[in-house]
Amino acid sequence: MADAAASAILPHFRRADLGTENKDADGYDPVTVADRAAEQAMRAVLADMRPADGIVGEEFGAQTGDSGLTWVLDPIDGTRGFVSGTPTWGVLIAVGNAAGPTLGMIDQPYIGERFWGSDGMAWLKGPLGEDRIFTRAPRHLSDAVLFTTFPEVGRPVERAGFEAVAGRVKLVRYGMDCYAYALLASGQIDLVIEAGLNSYDIQAPIGLIEAAGGVVTDWSGQPVHDGGRVVAASHPDVHRAALDILAGYI
Repeated sequence: MADAAASAILPHFRRADLGTENKDADGYDPVTVADRAAEQAMRAVLADMRPADGIVGEEFGAQTGDSGLTWVLDPIDGTRGFVSGTPTWGVLIAVGNAAGPTLGMIDQPYIGERFWGSDGMAWLKGPLGEDRIFTRAPRHLSDAVLFTTFPEVGRPVERAGFEAVAGRVKLVRYGMDCYAYALLASGQIDLVIEAGLNSYDIQAPIGLIEAAGGVVTDWSGQPVHDGGRVVAASHPDVHRAALDILAGYI
């Protein structure tokens, strides 16, 4: 599925004639021909190999199945980055059941990095080869590295919550889309905090990060596979430190 999506996407990346449409009347939420072609390519693979499974995709909605498994797809997570030419977007693939994802993959085909995890093991295949990956060892919040996609994060109260945590960490970085979750799973950073996510934004990161040893919940510490406010952490101790601060902003 990831290979099929990559083949559909890469001919359009960094093309000067790439056309976009805006899905948000009150802001900017772009979609491109590459988004749609990639999701169609992944759905075609599933139709051939897993026809009884359900599908939820960002561009073409839900398709019911009767196997008890559902694939959750975001063909290009980070389309704003895609149309800007940055390689921080990725193909998100998850599969699981009503309790959440049991496998998650983040694929960045332009730089040739594929992150995936399931059953307590996570892997990275990239230019330097293939190896297992693990989240970082626990550390004090003052030594942590925190990422988010948008400085605004969400509504004013959600931004205030993020900024309360940001004021306690060593380093804050912005605008990495799904690649931030891949960096967390591979032991490079400690926290990702976001709000307003959909299921197709977060299920693949959940499957990957949990397999690598991390924790992903909502701001109350509850399951977040349906989307919403997200805290992804490298270790339960770091996660708890962030939740303790965010509790005042729920």
